[in-house]
Amino acid sequence: MNQLPKGEDVRKADHPIEKIFLQRWSPRAMSGEPISEQEMLTLFEAARWAPSTYNEQEWRFLYARRETPHWLAFFDLLVERNQAWCAKAALLSVIVAHKVFESNKKPNPVHAFDSGLAYENLALQGAAMGLVVHAMQGFDFEGARKSLAVPDDYAVCAMFAAGRPGNPGDLPAETREREKPSLRKPVREIICEGSFK
Repeated sequence: MNQLPKGEDVRKADHPIEKIFLQRWSPRAMSGEPISEQEMLTLFEAARWAPSTYNEQEWRFLYARRETPHWLAFFDLLVERNQAWCAKAALLSVIVAHKVFESNKKPNPVHAFDSGLAYENLALQGAAMGLVVHAMQGFDFEGARKSLAVPDDYAVCAMFAAGRPGNPGDLPAETREREKPSLRKPVREIICEGSFK
C-alpha cells in the first residue's frame, strides 16, 4: 500500500449529502513536506467562519510548523504512538476553548462544542485542499497547559496534525492496518424522535 485510499471510494451515504463529507477522513500517513503559510492560513480561515454561541468564537489554535523553534514543544506533548506518525506532519496544533463568556464572565457550557465546530470546518477545508488533517486526544493535556501557557479560563480540548499525504507503507505496522476510511453507524442508530431510547 503506497497510496492513501480515497474516502469516497470506500464510504457510501445512505441519504444524499455533499461529497466532501465522504472525502474527509483522518489518515495518518504524511510525507514530511511542508505546507505553505498561505495553505496554513486557509485552514485557519475556514475554522474562523464556524458558528458559535452569541458569536463568541471561543476557540484558539496554538500551532507549530515543522522545523521551527516551537515544533519540539508541540511534538513532545504527543504520546509515543502518535509521535511515530506525527514525525512527518507539517503542522501540529493544540485547540483550546474559552470556558467563560466574554460579556459577563459566566460559564459557557458549549465552549468545547463550538470549538469542535471550528475544527470540523478546518478538517473539511483540509480535505478539499487534498491535505491530511487528523485530530487526536493522545497527548499530555496538562503538559500542553503548562508548556504553552494556556490560561486557566481556557480548556485544552484536542490536538491535530496536518500535512501532505504520504505513503501508508511507511507507517508502523499497527498504524498501517488502521489506515483506511472508517464507516459510520446507520442514521437510525443515532437519532431518536422524542426522548432518549
